Amino acid sequence: MSKRKGLSLEEKRQRLLQIFYEKKEFFQLKELEKIAPKEKGITLQSVKDVLQSLVDDGLVDSERIGTSNYFWSFPSKASNIRKRKRDELKEKLESLKRRKVNLEQLLKDTLKGREETAERTAVLESLEEKNALKVDLKMELDKYKHCDPEAIGNLQKETVTATEATNRWTENVFTIKSWCKNKFGTEESTLNSLFNIPEELDYI
Repeated sequence: MSKRKGLSLEEKRQRLLQIFYEKKEFFQLKELEKIAPKEKGITLQSVKDVLQSLVDDGLVDSERIGTSNYFWSFPSKASNIRKRKRDELKEKLESLKRRKVNLEQLLKDTLKGREETAERTAVLESLEEKNALKVDLKMELDKYKHCDPEAIGNLQKETVTATEATNRWTENVFTIKSWCKNKFGTEESTLNSLFNIPEELDYI
């Protein structure tokens, strides 16, 4: 025999609402926790959460009187909520219909002058040819980029910077070699051999 499936949250909500609609009274939470399990099969532990969800959705009213919270809901409230929701949906539907009409008119206006004619076809073909020519000319121009005065100027600046850096490092090598010779009495040829320094190393 299969195990009986528990109530879903929506089923619990509907059953708890039935208590309010059938009895048409004001309740405290502890009263509902006694009634709901017995009459509607809602577990005691879930009554508080189900009730709060109904309050959050505006289906059940709540008021604190003294030290106690009271809850109530009447069938007319649910009817008013459904009516308000229906009115909101109708208004939204009308708004969407108006927007649809406006968009259809805008589409018609946009397509004016774009009808398929021999003249329009010829213009589009000419445009496509000119775009292809533009691509070819750009590729041809790129071949001569190395002759661009601005590119040459940038290359010259980079060359000067690289030369200065090279000479600076050459100076550093000479300084270190000189220090080693004075400090340790090592021959220059020995230093060159140890550190793979070319004999012909010089400033540029």
